[in-house]
Parts: sequence; C-alpha cells; structure tokens
Amino acid sequence: MKLRLLIISSLLLNSFLHIHGQVFDPLKGCVVDADGNCSPNAVLSALPFLRIAPDARAGAMGDVGIAVSPTSNSMHFNASNLVFTEKKSSLSANYTPWLQDLGVTDVYMAYLSAYNKIDDLQSVGASLRFFSLGKINFRDFNGNDIGDGSPRELELAVAYARKLGDNLSASVTGKYLFSALAPGQIVGGLEITNANAFAADIGVTYKKKLKLGDYNALLGIGSAITNLGSKVTYTRDSIRDFIPTNLGIGTSLKLDLDQYNSITFALDFNKLMIPTAVSRTILNSDGARVPNPNYSKDGDNVGDFRQKNLFEGVISSFYDAQGGFREEMQEINYSFGVEYAYDKQFFARAGYFYENPLKGARKYFTVGLGIKYNIFDIDLSYLVPNNSTRSPLDNTLRFGLSFELGNAAAFDQ
Repeated sequence: MKLRLLIISSLLLNSFLHIHGQVFDPLKGCVVDADGNCSPNAVLSALPFLRIAPDARAGAMGDVGIAVSPTSNSMHFNASNLVFTEKKSSLSANYTPWLQDLGVTDVYMAYLSAYNKIDDLQSVGASLRFFSLGKINFRDFNGNDIGDGSPRELELAVAYARKLGDNLSASVTGKYLFSALAPGQIVGGLEITNANAFAADIGVTYKKKLKLGDYNALLGIGSAITNLGSKVTYTRDSIRDFIPTNLGIGTSLKLDLDQYNSITFALDFNKLMIPTAVSRTILNSDGARVPNPNYSKDGDNVGDFRQKNLFEGVISSFYDAQGGFREEMQEINYSFGVEYAYDKQFFARAGYFYENPLKGARKYFTVGLGIKYNIFDIDLSYLVPNNSTRSPLDNTLRFGLSFELGNAAAFDQ
C-alpha cells in the first residue's frame, strides 16, 4: 500500500521534486550531487505508461518493434507497418503484471489491439491500453482514513495506414488519453483532478526484399513520432506538463536460412521529444551555488522549460539540454532484439535494452518464446535485470495471445 502511494505521489509531483534542489556544474556538464558527482537528470513527463512496450513479443526482444514484421501490436510502435501484414485481420490481447517481483498482485497493464486490411494498399487498426494501480486506501498526513480509490489510466487509439509505393507506407493515429490517479484528494495543498488529452502518432515504413549471398532477406526501416499531443495537468494549476512525445527510428533484417529456418535482427533508437529539465541553481566559476539565469528568464519563478508550448518543446528537445550535445545523446535509449523462427510456428527470442545511467539507468536482458497453432499465436517473455536499478518488470512473465483471420497478399517487391 505504501509503495503504491509512493508511486502515485511521485507521478503527481515528480516535476516539482526533480527541479528543486538540483545544481548544474558547467565545468562537468551535468547536474551534480553534494559530493560533486554527476547525478541523474532524467527527462520527465506525465502519463509515462504510454511508453511501456505493451506486448510479450516486443518484451522478449528488448522492446524493439518499429520495423520488425508487423502484428496488431504494431499500433504501439509504428502503425504504418500494418499494410505489410500477411493476414487479413488480427486481434491481440496482452497482459503485463506490474511490480510482481515485489509481491504486488493487483497492479497490471492490459493491451488489446486489432487491425483489418482493407485491400493491398490500406489497413486500419485500433487499440485499447488500460493501466491499473489497484485499490488504494488514501490517508491524510495524520494517518486518518479518507477513503479508497482505484487509480487507473487509459489510452484509446485508432489508426489508418496506406502504401505510398510498393515498398513505402505511412500512417496516422488518433488517440484519447485519460488518467485518474487520485481525483478529489489533496496533495501538497493542491486538489488532484483527472488528466485528459488528445494525441497523434505519425509513422513511415520501408520494406525491401534483398539477396544476401545465398540467402533471401527482407530489410525493414521505420520511424514514428508517437504521443504528439496536448499537455496535461492533475491540478487546477495553469502550468501543464508534457506527455511522452517520442521519436523512434528502427531497422530490421530478416534472413531466410533455408525453407524452414529464419532469423531476424532488429535495432531501435528512441528519444523523448520534450524539454530537458533546467536546474534552478548553478555553480559559478568559484564553485558557489547561485541562481541559474536560464531557469526562469521571465522572472515568474517557474521553469521556462515547463512553460513551452507543444511545438516549442518538440523542437527544443534536440538542443535544450544543459550539458549540450553530449547530454542530448545520453537521452537516446537503445533496444536490440533477435528472433529465430522455425517453420513460422516456433519462435525463440532474446533482446537487450539500454538507457544511460544519468537518464533513467534502465538496463535489462529479455528472453521469450512464441508458438503459432492454426490461427492462434501465444507469446511469453521474461525480463532479467542487468543492474542494481530495479525495474517494475523484474523477473516478470508476460503473456500475449493473438488470433489471425484470413490470408492477405503477402508483401512482394
């Protein structure tokens, strides 16, 4: 219970707590702690659940998914991939336990997705993501019972994808976002309300059949801007926070080793397109802590990075880090995955995810299996942590089930 209250408090107040008490050292090019060592300055956003890879297949491949062979779960990564599917339609259901390694049993994320291929040039897709934080008994600072709540978040998305040529496709996705963490409660003297937003995804995919030596190969290249949408607030304050707008670029290469065996390699790069937090204070040439002139140039004592509009935030996200180009590069995380397939019926998968220690420090290996039987696909994945920073998915088994209906014209050059 205390753990879940801490999670909610962190989600509501993370921006405030993150920028107060930080100090930037221009000589080292990073935010430093009391001992002068570089400390984390992660890019923060509201509605972070939108960046959780929802399906067990991607979860087994280090969270790659931008340019791999498409499924209905491509709705999350890059919906333009949907026009290259080999089936007429598909429906998928994925379940992800959350904090299971800590003994929590009622926190989870569920993801439903589907697509239908209208013809060889067009596909439509839809998805529903639901994130539950379980049941929580709220208490005031004196320990008095002030009622129960069921914090929850939701994303509803609809996509349209179309081929622009034999090898190229594009897509647009519309989304409605909802978050109810602690409506009606008072945190830090502020009344908490529900957060609502609208957002869009834009994606492109390029597929090309190749011949590499004696092997037939399929190259995939994709890119997507996801969660490009309105800022949100959990209070009646006029200051709103960015949702996790993200730029993803991915590539994949599938090699047909023989009639029955194939192997796919995939690599994704992701960067949040929202402003990096600017420290309230900075160290001068004498090493003294002084107010940072770049924190609030208009003098209202609210960080200018929080007051940018959507498009200012997106554009400045490529150059606004206090540590310059080096820090901007640290904000890119990497996913690498491998999938071995036998007769398109049995799949073995593995992957690795890396995030810079100063930008979140997530590092983990993933493994998983997939089995196709008739129209059913069953996918399992397991996350193995690679450092001391705990992940909510540490040692967690994730499950996915798909139903594929009807044959569509397979991708042809």
